[in-house]
Amino acid sequence: MARQPDAVREQIERELEGPLRALDLDVEAVELTPAGNRRVLRIAVDGDDGVTLDDVAEATKKVSEVLDASDVMGAQPYTLEVTSRGVDRPLTLPRHWRRNADRLVRVTLSDGEVLTGRIGASTDSQVVLDVDGTAREVAYDQVSKALVQIEFNRKRHQHADLDQDHDQDHDQDHDQDEE
Repeated sequence: MARQPDAVREQIERELEGPLRALDLDVEAVELTPAGNRRVLRIAVDGDDGVTLDDVAEATKKVSEVLDASDVMGAQPYTLEVTSRGVDRPLTLPRHWRRNADRLVRVTLSDGEVLTGRIGASTDSQVVLDVDGTAREVAYDQVSKALVQIEFNRKRHQHADLDQDHDQDHDQDHDQDEE
């Protein structure tokens, strides 16, 4: 008798938690989808310091070792994909809020109110959002959906300001040299 897909995903997640935690990574999502006579197993991982390509390569090796030593995938062939969590996934756990500190987030509360603000301090039960310059405490159990907003220009503006300051300092140094 074949096991239910949810049971397989849950077992995969349980088996991977410890080995990936040893790499300072968390299992964020396990997706198992049919693809012809094969299946595609996608494992999303995240860590407190983000996820680099080297982290993904190391995690892929560890996941492959764990699955090869287990019968959880059965005899049907599958393709393994290990990836980072991605910004399109909703913030659902306290660690998601912590790892996205200072990012802009759009939050829909359980009463339907929608807030857009910058993530500040967070605990295991709530987060402080800077909404238009006002600190707003939001309990996680009041959040029905929260998504990080992509800010294409934010870093460029910061760097542009730094570059402009650097150019001014350089010009002042150069002017002093000429005197």
